Amino acid sequence: MRPHLEVENLDFAYDSESILKNIFLSIEKGDFIGLIGPNGSGKSTLAHVLSGREGYSVDAGSAQYKGLDLLDMAPEIRAREGMFLAFQYPIEIPGVNNTSFLKKALNEIRKHRGEEELDAIDFLSLIKKQMKLVEMKEELLKRPVNQGFSGGEKKRNEILQMAVLNPTLAILDETDSGLDIDALRIVAGGVNKLRSADNSFVVITHYQRLLDYIVPDFVHVLSNGQIIKSGTKELALELEERGYDWLLEEAESKA
Repeated sequence: MRPHLEVENLDFAYDSESILKNIFLSIEKGDFIGLIGPNGSGKSTLAHVLSGREGYSVDAGSAQYKGLDLLDMAPEIRAREGMFLAFQYPIEIPGVNNTSFLKKALNEIRKHRGEEELDAIDFLSLIKKQMKLVEMKEELLKRPVNQGFSGGEKKRNEILQMAVLNPTLAILDETDSGLDIDALRIVAGGVNKLRSADNSFVVITHYQRLLDYIVPDFVHVLSNGQIIKSGTKELALELEERGYDWLLEEAESKA
């Protein structure tokens, strides 16, 4: 059986500068992967490449998602096929109601799957249920997307979107950035409740503290655009204690 996501020999350069080099990544259904590394190591770039952000076309390599050619899909098709990216800095969308935005997005996915669209009553029932996962105030549903939201509210809204859309592959790009401990606990709790045997997660972070709340099955360390070491959560704990320098030196000695 094919992996849920399989990335092979992926290269990406921006303005002639090599950013990602020879990336190999295999994720099975139900896997929860931690992707960690120093600032500027290419973690967010990899997330943008996988999600199909404009201007992030690869130079070499392949990526298969559910047996389909991921790199050949437009970003909206990737989303309809079940891919979700939670941004490090969620953007505001003035004039677009939060509820209407989510309802439209969900029904586009349902249409793509050949499922019946949800009407307003069924959708409101669903969204109110999922809001409890992230302890989000109902009044935020009436506002434009992320407009006037605090940093923590924006991150909770991202997890709410994920809960409603129910992706099969969610990429969380530094979801812990800017969160205090209480907000981190709530956001992480929501993510943990969404884990299942049918979906996979890639959690990108610079700090190990997020992995105290969301325990990964595997951890990959990215540095200078390459995965230089893989292991279990214990690897993340070791890096928190010792820093990255010893690992970078080890990788250089093998180069």
